[in-house]
Amino acid sequence: MHRRRRTALVLSATILAAAPLLTACGSDAHPGAAAVVGGQRITFGQLQGRVGEVREAQRAAVADEAQYQQAVASTGTLTRDTLHQMVLDRVLDRAARDAGLSVSRSEVQKLRTGLEQQAGGAKALEDTWLQRYGVPPQRLDDNLRLQVKAQKLAAHLHTDAGQPAFWKALSEASADLHVDLNPRYGTWDVEKSTLVNARTPWLRNVSASQEQQPA
Repeated sequence: MHRRRRTALVLSATILAAAPLLTACGSDAHPGAAAVVGGQRITFGQLQGRVGEVREAQRAAVADEAQYQQAVASTGTLTRDTLHQMVLDRVLDRAARDAGLSVSRSEVQKLRTGLEQQAGGAKALEDTWLQRYGVPPQRLDDNLRLQVKAQKLAAHLHTDAGQPAFWKALSEASADLHVDLNPRYGTWDVEKSTLVNARTPWLRNVSASQEQQPA
């Protein structure tokens, strides 16, 4: 029980590489869409808007053009990674709702407060999430809400993010949503697609060090 409470969860390449399949096909059935999830389109405009938020945040975070270009070069797959994150967010949300789970504002704030303490302040946490995971400051609370959902889903299933039971729930949610990616971004297959290399924060081990801090 204590171990589960300490296990907060980040969607990393390691977890993805070990995960079973979440399958769906890329097709031309939805022209003008980067993806369709649950019958709802993620348009190219929406995707580029999210990518633009990251680029604007990167520009604001660095002092000169050379540093900005270095940041851009280090996130060369940002568009693909952002789309994968947007799709995974919806899959996780569906799995959590199917399990009857919800997340309160206070739960998100509690996680954020603990992370800020570990990082050395709110600005330091925002910079870390931007640099490591491509999450701009205005999207940080949304991302942390998803992390809390993932923690609660894993606890509900009496498992953790690295175990088959967790990924089975996501696979079922993915199948129900009929995820369809535009072919330019690959196919929706966690084991074989380029998603394995995505820099997507989602399930992060953020609680262990927090609980070890002195009171």
